[in-house]
Amino acid sequence: MGTAAAVGMVACSAGPFRGYTEVGPAISLPSAGEPRSNAAVTIDVHSHAGRVILSRQESVASQRPFTPLAGPMRDGGMNVVCLAIVADTTATHVAADGMRFEPFRTPEPGEMYARSQVAFARCAALIEQQGLHVIEDAAALRAAPARGPSVIVASEGADFLEGRIERVDEAWRLHRLRHLQLTHYRVNELGDIQTEPPVHGGLTDFGAAVIERCNARGIVVDVAHGPFDLVQRAAKVTTRPLVLSHTSLTPRPGPRSRQISAAHARLVADTDGLIGVWPNAGIFANLEAMARGARQLADVVGADHVALGSDMLGFISPPVFNSYRQLRAYASALQDAGFAPADVDKVLGGNYLRVFEATLEGSATARSSPSA
Repeated sequence: MGTAAAVGMVACSAGPFRGYTEVGPAISLPSAGEPRSNAAVTIDVHSHAGRVILSRQESVASQRPFTPLAGPMRDGGMNVVCLAIVADTTATHVAADGMRFEPFRTPEPGEMYARSQVAFARCAALIEQQGLHVIEDAAALRAAPARGPSVIVASEGADFLEGRIERVDEAWRLHRLRHLQLTHYRVNELGDIQTEPPVHGGLTDFGAAVIERCNARGIVVDVAHGPFDLVQRAAKVTTRPLVLSHTSLTPRPGPRSRQISAAHARLVADTDGLIGVWPNAGIFANLEAMARGARQLADVVGADHVALGSDMLGFISPPVFNSYRQLRAYASALQDAGFAPADVDKVLGGNYLRVFEATLEGSATARSSPSA
């Protein structure tokens, strides 16, 4: 396994972060004269910013202090983050090789659901503390630049469903969930994952039913961490665009790699969906290399299907994009990599706005919201 692939395994973990915080020392700030994005709305399609992830130590799971979120968003011009909870931290750990996360035990019945309730409560507490706005419909997303720092409540992994489809509706109603990633670091009732041997042959029938429920309810379906076979079936099932929120392109994905092939990317793009490029330092040496990776992806699927998935505070060690204060520098790097200004706007938010609107169109969310 190559270093780049190995580093990719440990991202999205709830590990110690080795001093990595959103306002840590590795921030690259542009000078006052450098451009900042002028996109209508800027969106990070996958984030754990503010230290929203629960600790693996259950006794302090919800007690760790938050880190600043609203301030870095304002400073960098980031309008919206898809803020993702994680429920599986007590059932996964670092593998013996120290290079990846793996499941190490089967959760007790009800455990993943109980953990999710603590995780959603922590997310709500972060939102309140930071004075963030919660996006529930397309009109609110379009209005985010004027309203101030905002979040779309997300979950990385649908483990909390535990085979009960009605919990999709519950999370939508009680926790304002609008973005659901099907799998994370353990094979669950919905399907297989990239970092473990296949069990289900891709997406399960329950996983397909969850996609259909999300389509009807107005919840973005995220297939990150899912292998090719899962995404292939998901693309056939969904009637809305898919999101693969945080990955990068490689010609030869390893057996446990979180990167994807061009064919994998096209499955998502063909639903009119998008792929978020993540800032994995084991893959990209700096922001400029990350921007070139985004350009490489755009050459395969088109600029309409590329986004930013920072995985903020989800890496073990600092990635190359580690603060929203770097957004202006990344916008500049995208232009230097060959993106036209209009396409930079798409990558930094416009594409997700399109997917979000398409997901909510005709859904229960749209019908129940007076502002949509």
